[in-house]
Amino acid sequence: MQVSVEINEGLGRRIKITIAADTIEKAVKSELVNVAKKVRIDGFRKGKVPMNIVAQCYGDSVRQGVLIDLMQRNFVDAIIQEKINPVGTLNYVPGEYKSGEDFSYAVEFEVYPKMELTGLDTIEVEKPQVEVKDTDVDTMLETLRKQQADWKETADAACAEDHVTVDFTGTIDGEAFEGSKATDFVLAMGQGHMIPSFEEGIIGHKAGESFDINVTFPEDYHAENLKGKAAKFTVELKKVEQRELPELDEGFIKRFGVADGTLAGLRAEVRKNMERELKKAVRNCLKKQVIDGLLSMNDIRVPAVLVNSEIDALKRQEAQRFGGNEKQALELPRELFEEQAKRRVKVGLLLGEVIRKYELKADETRVSALIEEMASA
Repeated sequence: MQVSVEINEGLGRRIKITIAADTIEKAVKSELVNVAKKVRIDGFRKGKVPMNIVAQCYGDSVRQGVLIDLMQRNFVDAIIQEKINPVGTLNYVPGEYKSGEDFSYAVEFEVYPKMELTGLDTIEVEKPQVEVKDTDVDTMLETLRKQQADWKETADAACAEDHVTVDFTGTIDGEAFEGSKATDFVLAMGQGHMIPSFEEGIIGHKAGESFDINVTFPEDYHAENLKGKAAKFTVELKKVEQRELPELDEGFIKRFGVADGTLAGLRAEVRKNMERELKKAVRNCLKKQVIDGLLSMNDIRVPAVLVNSEIDALKRQEAQRFGGNEKQALELPRELFEEQAKRRVKVGLLLGEVIRKYELKADETRVSALIEEMASA
């Protein structure tokens, strides 16, 4: 076996391998012997078919199978010999095979980057000094009330946190545009679902009123054809609903698993949950500081195949967030996810190297504690 390695752009490699003709013929003959023991051909007993007949009937398919097997085996031998660590898919490029001659082929792939960790002992982190205060618990209780609120129709003018039902038609220079019309559109005010000037134009109006709202789309608006454009919306306000908050009574409190139904019990449960989440947030903050430091001091190349795989994974995550349309998500521009994907791949490779270099192992006690913490969440 002859081996030569070409270094392509970035982490790309092309390894060329030549297999000697006698190696191929020896393997073909050996496989034909195995085939002769198993096949049935009319006029011959099983295992008694002459080798020239076996070769005539099965020679081409056997030779093809032998070549594929030799290509794979010799590639493994070659990367061990050359101390190469491939990543991702392999692209086999077979040469032309001629009987009785050496056979050459190439394999194209990427390799993991070489990493020499630096700066680990100089990374500085600052632990946030935070605590859950009574006012934080008060705010969370108010949030819980809002989450459990009922919505009641009102004759009052629309306010910033109301729900409104509207019909609207939008135009730019008198012409309708895509997405400019809706009927019975329910808008949760103050959630940022519409451009601010549209919501501001609704505030102060009552159900049954019709009015115009003049808006200017932001320069960073997601639709390219609307960026910075002035538009007019004709709006019919059909319904205004206000939030009706529940009382902090025993019935409300027991919805959250507080058996005694007391406000003190609910506050204690809320505090406990908030402190657990705060602890997790502090841990994540420290982790991010360490990772940011690791990345800033160890700028490594990343294999494109890993980045592409991570981009696909991020697209699938996006699909789950927005209704599970994976096909549509996979058509999103890769540029939207590229930087995040590169960062994830770099972090994975660097942390893997940290684990390898320092022979880190999971602490069973800490793993058990983490499982217990997750189970109690």
